[in-house]
Amino acid sequence: MDNEVSRYFTLREARDTLAKIRPLMDEIQSIREDILERQPEFWPAVERSAGNGGSPALSRLLKDFDRLDALIHRIQDEGVLIKDLTIGLLDFPHMKDGREIYLCWKYGEDAIDFWHEVESGFAGRQPIDWG
Repeated sequence: MDNEVSRYFTLREARDTLAKIRPLMDEIQSIREDILERQPEFWPAVERSAGNGGSPALSRLLKDFDRLDALIHRIQDEGVLIKDLTIGLLDFPHMKDGREIYLCWKYGEDAIDFWHEVESGFAGRQPIDWG
């Protein structure tokens, strides 16, 4: 995913933005699960469609990927960094004591309660003890 920072969030702004984009993440996870469940039907459909101009299964798959792409861009347009779609990991760039850090949220968590250094990533998450 793209890591270019377009803005910095205060903790309140990050939490407000999360409230706005959480439904988009719900939809992304739903589409992801649906694609994974239907995965075994896709390759045979690709093989069959190669000679006959397409298949309903591939048409559904393309619609899912188009929707997924649109949702991802809506989240990124907010200035949020998508780090891992598989686990639904988002980072919100933040300035703390004059250095860039990430406020971190993982799909399923109630709120943005963790942060980490840019270099340490998810493994270096620490509880937010301010704000």
